[in-house]
Amino acid sequence: MNVRVEPVAHGGRDAWTTARRWLIEHGQAALATVVSTWGSAPVPPGGQLVVGPGDRFEGSVSGGCVEVDVLTEAADVMQSGTPKLLEYGVSDEMAWQAGLACGGQVKILVEPLTGADLPLLDMVLDAGAHRRSILVVTHVSDGERRVYAAGEPCPDFLAPFFASGTTGLLDTPEGAVVVQALLPPLRIVVAGATHIGQVFAEMARLVGYSVVVADPRPMFASAERFNGAVALAELSDVSFDALGLDERTALVALTHAAHIDDEALAAALRSPCAYIGALGSRATNAKRLERLRAAGFSDDDLKRIHAPIGLNIGAKGPAEIAVSILAEIIKVTRGAN
Repeated sequence: MNVRVEPVAHGGRDAWTTARRWLIEHGQAALATVVSTWGSAPVPPGGQLVVGPGDRFEGSVSGGCVEVDVLTEAADVMQSGTPKLLEYGVSDEMAWQAGLACGGQVKILVEPLTGADLPLLDMVLDAGAHRRSILVVTHVSDGERRVYAAGEPCPDFLAPFFASGTTGLLDTPEGAVVVQALLPPLRIVVAGATHIGQVFAEMARLVGYSVVVADPRPMFASAERFNGAVALAELSDVSFDALGLDERTALVALTHAAHIDDEALAAALRSPCAYIGALGSRATNAKRLERLRAAGFSDDDLKRIHAPIGLNIGAKGPAEIAVSILAEIIKVTRGAN
């Protein structure tokens, strides 16, 4: 299988990467994490700002209205070695100046990092590299941390964070804790390097998703047609199973070629994919379901396929169809009603 991969942003893990590099280079850093905020904030809970010695910083915890103070507090935290929970009330005027819709409140945990924290950072980065979900639970009072991997026993109150992929501040009998879910970025496998596939892949990439376009036809799956912006897999001799379809993967079948779509859908149905969708009319889908039943898939299995694909918004043409597909993936993976 020929795969050409472009670098992909990994959300919050970029902050961990920077923090690790600065620890190696300078011996200390601080990590500021948004743990609670106003509803219209540009940086939601989980957003991070890394601070290093010598006025170094990367990332953001607001639209700019509290960053300067956070940098000052981070310098104090690095010196004291004690974490600090900051709370800001943002006035309507201050919020407007920072480009926010309205005022409100934001809480930010600032933690010191030293060489002793390198094993934690390595654990976080290793989980990201291998697409494993983890929770980092930090006690606000003393900065003590505990890491839970998906599938291992953990307190019941932590389970919703795995499901939602969110960050939050909780009061527990042992004191306040910050729970940060670090999940692999949603990856979208596009089966079919078609015109709709071209537009959809670009839109999904702009949203921040990792995108792989898979097609056994080299003339379709070419870097020129996709501007080199996504990974391309020419599946001439390897099946879709080889792409590693996991619970943070969405697969969309867009070829209109039954043998390619069926292979992609069968691989997705054998996997824990978060979303499965297939392009085609209701009549086309009915025939597709018959073929998949004949291949051994149950009606419960087939209910996982969203077909006709995309939200029913009356979409016409490749761009609008791509919007409807992307919207449906966001709706399903976010658990929206």
